[in-house]
Formats: sequence, C-alpha cells, structure tokens
Amino acid sequence: MVNFNRSLKFTKTNISNIPTNKAIVYKIKNAAGTNLYTGIAGRGRGQDRLMEHKELKHEIVPGGTRFQIAQVKTKVRATKIEEQIIRREQPKFNEKGK
Repeated sequence: MVNFNRSLKFTKTNISNIPTNKAIVYKIKNAAGTNLYTGIAGRGRGQDRLMEHKELKHEIVPGGTRFQIAQVKTKVRATKIEEQIIRREQPKFNEKGK
C-alpha cells in the first residue's frame, strides 16, 4: 500500500499547497476521521480535483472537513490503490461496485 500524508483541513489554502508533479490518491474525511470518499487525480490535476469536491455542488462530499493524499508514479497505479481502498473501507460517497 502507499503512505498517506497527515490529515489536513479541507481548505483552499491546503489544497493549493499539494504537489502537482505526480498522480495522487486522496481521501476526504469527516471530523472523526472516517473516510467519506476516495478518489484519484492524474499528474497536475490533484488541486483541481480536490477543489471540485469543495466547490461544485454536484461534487461536494457532505461532512468532508479533512483530506489526505498519497503520491504515486502513475494514474494506473493510483486506480488500483483507489479500488483497494474502496473495497476495504467502503466510503459512504463512493459508488458501489466500483
């Protein structure tokens, strides 16, 4: 598995500080630390993707107050990790059967 960074507040400032040089796997969590949503973003798209969850009405994860990321070498690897996390943790806002 990969190592996720420490949990950060789900703010625009923290999102703007995440690295863009690799693909990422991310988790959006509630205040209690429960994983609500797991997703991926290709190289250069991590900040945009997290902002979509923060600002776009149809993408918002209700109760999401914190996030974590893990950088990976490729988007293909990120997809495999995402699938494993979803299967294991069953985040509330991920589509079932993904």
